[in-house]
Amino acid sequence: MKKRIQKILIANRGEIALRIMRTCREMGIATVAVYSEADRTSPHVLYADEAYYIGASPAKESYLCGEKIIEVAKKSNADAIHPGYGFLSENSAFARMVRDAGIIFIGPSPEAIEQLGDKTKAKQLLRRTTVPTVPGTDEAIESLEEAKRIAESIGYPVLIKAAAGGGGKGMRIVERAEELENALRLAQSEALNAFKDARVFIEKYIAAPRHIEFQILADNYGNVIHLGERECSIQRRHQKIIEESPSPIMTKELREQMGEAAVAVAQSAGYTNAGTVEFLVDEKRNYYFLEVNTRLQVEHPVTELVTGIDIVREQIRIAEGDTLRWKQNEIRLRGHSMECRIYAEDPSNNFFPSIGTIQYLRSPNGVGVREERGIEEGNDVSIFYDPMLAKLIAYGENREIVLARMIRALQEYRIAGVITNISACISLIQHKEFYKGNINTGFINTYFGDGFPQNISDEEYCVSAIAAVMLMENKRNSNVQTSVQQVHSSQWKNKKFTEYR
Repeated sequence: MKKRIQKILIANRGEIALRIMRTCREMGIATVAVYSEADRTSPHVLYADEAYYIGASPAKESYLCGEKIIEVAKKSNADAIHPGYGFLSENSAFARMVRDAGIIFIGPSPEAIEQLGDKTKAKQLLRRTTVPTVPGTDEAIESLEEAKRIAESIGYPVLIKAAAGGGGKGMRIVERAEELENALRLAQSEALNAFKDARVFIEKYIAAPRHIEFQILADNYGNVIHLGERECSIQRRHQKIIEESPSPIMTKELREQMGEAAVAVAQSAGYTNAGTVEFLVDEKRNYYFLEVNTRLQVEHPVTELVTGIDIVREQIRIAEGDTLRWKQNEIRLRGHSMECRIYAEDPSNNFFPSIGTIQYLRSPNGVGVREERGIEEGNDVSIFYDPMLAKLIAYGENREIVLARMIRALQEYRIAGVITNISACISLIQHKEFYKGNINTGFINTYFGDGFPQNISDEEYCVSAIAAVMLMENKRNSNVQTSVQQVHSSQWKNKKFTEYR
């Protein structure tokens, strides 16, 4: 039954909340933001039509509190909830709570999340299909003794993974038997903190594979299509940094095979809405099912640019009960796109997170450049959330043009107040093997194992730019004494802002 959505609550923060809100505005749909103490003046709060405070800064007291979010949805008369990614986006209990409250959940059903969002259940399901999977367990590990027995049977190195989540949380590579106990304990603890679920499983670790994923869309009438692949092999600590589409190794035949496998995975669980089926591909182009992300992916803009499809718009349409607008043979990939995730972290110090206040920000611009960010000057980068500040996406007619365009855009990017990974992204893209497309998940360890050089040029540039602005202001009025923070604060002085509680 079709129902036009009038108002959507976005149960998230930062750039993804803004990205969803922008499509909602284009569709004439009102938006509701939720925010924690740390996010009182964040851009997504100010952009939304309504904003509601839901708790203290730690996510477990705010963005992970499903009951509070549903309470706000009811109070604001929201028709639907979009979870974004992270937080509660792959939590089947939350999706069920939303449904039981009579609110539309913009995502797959709770049952599909339970089947595919849980990695052990997904592997059990796919054992009954022809989709190849990585050797390992189908059940969560119950004890250290069981873990030892399984690891010995499939052979080291092995990979311990959280059953209930992704993003590198709860994941540990174990090279030798004597490392297993500590790795198991750390993985379980991290999984519990990130997903409120300590279950982990073990599978064979495939050294230096390529990480390739397929975007899928599925309506409520059994129609499933894929939108091509994304190459996501450049990673640090099992989290992606650079993504692109199409993959440099993809052939027409391999795309058809992997795309059909991705569609089969979705159909096996009665999947609906948007999702991503992830694979590992070895040096011989053998592919193995890795996992399903039952949500919108961070890197979805890469696919949007090469297909011309607004994936968030399609998520909303599917949630309203519409059928897919395309058949598989109508999907065409045009040109090339690439995304760099901009993190507040220090590449010269093992990507250690950086906190502080954004004192200066200059975004790149020009032909074929798209930026999605959740920060502005004066915003604080805190310890409470993922350190990703923004996503920078470049698009062009081929990979060579995109590489040049991305380097140019990264060189234009200026952020002062925190250390960022911008210089590391430039180093990665300029590497001759990356340029050739010879990449895998071990790329950083192989070519940057000794770390990235410390880069202070951006900070120096930004401080100089701020000083120049202040000097000009002082020349206009010798009595003016100000600071970057005071300048920013003055922008808010007369702004009318209503806090909803």
